[in-house]
Amino acid sequence: MQVKYDKDVNSQLLADKKIVVVGYGSQGYAHSNNLKDSGFNVTVALRKGSSSEEKVRAANLQHQELEEAVKTADLVMMLLPDENQAEVYKDYVEPNLKSGASLAFAHGFNIHFNQIEPRSDLNVFMIAPKGPGHTVRSTYQEGSGVPCLVAIHQNYTGDAKEQAYAYASAIGGGRAGIIETSFKEETETDLFGEQAVLCGGTAALVQAGFETLVEAGYAPEMAYFECLHELKLIVDLMYEGGINTMRYSISNTAEYGDLTRGKRLVNETTKSEMRKILAEIQSGEFAKEYVDDCKNNYSRLQQLRKQDQDHPLEEVGSQLREMMSWVKKKPLVDRSLN
Repeated sequence: MQVKYDKDVNSQLLADKKIVVVGYGSQGYAHSNNLKDSGFNVTVALRKGSSSEEKVRAANLQHQELEEAVKTADLVMMLLPDENQAEVYKDYVEPNLKSGASLAFAHGFNIHFNQIEPRSDLNVFMIAPKGPGHTVRSTYQEGSGVPCLVAIHQNYTGDAKEQAYAYASAIGGGRAGIIETSFKEETETDLFGEQAVLCGGTAALVQAGFETLVEAGYAPEMAYFECLHELKLIVDLMYEGGINTMRYSISNTAEYGDLTRGKRLVNETTKSEMRKILAEIQSGEFAKEYVDDCKNNYSRLQQLRKQDQDHPLEEVGSQLREMMSWVKKKPLVDRSLN
């Protein structure tokens, strides 16, 4: 697998192009501001009356109404939520995007699962940062970046790959490394990672650990510190040097408990369920389930979200974090900005 960096990329390929970012959520905020700070001509496309307009103005970003922005675009990056992209593409992008322009995505969901079938006279590629938008922005501001994946679906003009690498470099990916993949591989591995490990698996493990300690009579505050607060310390060590570095840093007692008890929790039964989750992703079952729920006004998502928002872990954590001034000193998520 070849990794490319800024020195390997012709970032000036996009110097004379109008880049339009559709959406100003977590990724839209990061991409548009990073592109602007890298010296590129970026415009944020907003629907009339968008609640994001004030935030875009505060960031001194150019902005236009969606239809007008797309008409003069050379490259359109779709950064709306997955479930909104197909409708916006059909109604606003497809009728207005000029022939030979580029259509880009930060996740392969809509292309891989055929929610969007792009016109044949367009370049279609993906630049997927391997981190949330708030991290894409904060690392860029610190002088580093988040690794990016690129993939090509259609290469109408013959330079789609070069444009994708240039875009990745412009948002900071070339500082950390850019790797080529496919829409299929990125989509399926990304969804699996989110569901089984990074979000679903981790959140469920933290909640279960908290509940086990509280049910056994221990103070909720102690349970919070042991099962959630210290998780960052462990993950930071793993991020820096892998699992071996984490084990080198912790006590012998902790390492022994890790090596003798960890696989009792995450065992063949867990892996069997992981395989089922992966199969649901690969078959398109998860995508259909999610899209159907979106069409049903997110009824299941709203119910599950409310259920977890009211978990005792959240109440205890909120109270404890009020005492931790350093946590809020430089927040990753500032809702007034992004």
